[in-house]
Amino acid sequence: MIVNNSLEEVKKRENALSIIKNKVENNGRSSLFDLTGLSGGFIASPSDINLLETYVGPAIFEEELQIVGKEHMGGDKVLPLNRTSSGILATILTLVSKDSNVVHYLAELPAHPSIPRSCKLVGANYSETDNFEEFSIPENTSLVVITGSTMDHKVIDEDEFKKVIEMAHQKDIPVMVDDASGARLRTVVFNQQKACDLGADIAITSTDKLMPGPRGGLMAGREDLIDQIKVKVNQFGLEAQPPAVLAMLNGIKNFNGNNLINSFERKDKLFELLDEKFDNFQKTPTGVMISPEGLSKEIKIENNLSENDLAFVFSFILLRDYGIITIPPVSMPGASATIRFDLSTTDAFKLHLNDLNKKIESSFIKLQEVVSNEDECREIVFSF
Repeated sequence: MIVNNSLEEVKKRENALSIIKNKVENNGRSSLFDLTGLSGGFIASPSDINLLETYVGPAIFEEELQIVGKEHMGGDKVLPLNRTSSGILATILTLVSKDSNVVHYLAELPAHPSIPRSCKLVGANYSETDNFEEFSIPENTSLVVITGSTMDHKVIDEDEFKKVIEMAHQKDIPVMVDDASGARLRTVVFNQQKACDLGADIAITSTDKLMPGPRGGLMAGREDLIDQIKVKVNQFGLEAQPPAVLAMLNGIKNFNGNNLINSFERKDKLFELLDEKFDNFQKTPTGVMISPEGLSKEIKIENNLSENDLAFVFSFILLRDYGIITIPPVSMPGASATIRFDLSTTDAFKLHLNDLNKKIESSFIKLQEVVSNEDECREIVFSF
């Protein structure tokens, strides 16, 4: 094993950021191709930036964020947060009591780790399932959670989405939707309704996922619940600061759903190219991906690495040699190690698909050259 715990995941991320920094300093930003789908951005004019003071910023930008945020998410009120995980934590701190039940339905396991971790923090009983026939809401349930689109972009069936909300509301239990990427992926690509329009009491999205916004979270929903959660958010310092609020506002204003739609055609082409040499790449709504399990099946050389380790080494080779940023090198502890090549990003449209295919193939060849040498693999992941 190369990456054994959360601390090593942090060290892995630090190495990835060092590689990125070095490439930018030596070859410029154009040497990098962020294909994570989480590239985000910070759109701001000089006049906006001059207003980013502790109290002036919120006074100027939060009111307008209420308008554009509700248009984007639905609901009665929105609340900007420093992370989507912060909103999940604040919601569970507010609505979930010790020894009560939290049940979670999603299209494919596992859930984002922030949800079970938050439940553990308050002493709640947490369960999750991706089998709708097995989903039920036991007595003493304080919160029902739905994931709109998983970490690997598996999108929930809208009919099942509605039924889970109905089941919860029949028992007067609030529903929180983790719609990190789903707020755009579900609505733009799959033509589903906004979570709040489907009846969710609270929905949370990540403002850097599939949109040009900052790393942050935006919560929408019932005004009474938003107000209660906002108290916890302010008590624990989970609120978005003025620069993030401004960037959220402008990120939503500049969101272009056509990029998601255009990536549909490009992903088919890339998948066809990769399918000539590989057996385990899969399509996503906006690109292609290979899971750790799938990557392991592609490796024909004996090795002692875990499936996740293989994904880390492969993704670091892509970053080191070709400046291709995927999620595994830069992810937070507990995130999926699936390697996604998201074609909806600005950087993706700068890459010719044949060229991207060759870079992926070349990186895989290099992976096979080092995979039997654990020390060399560890060097790739941890040492710049």
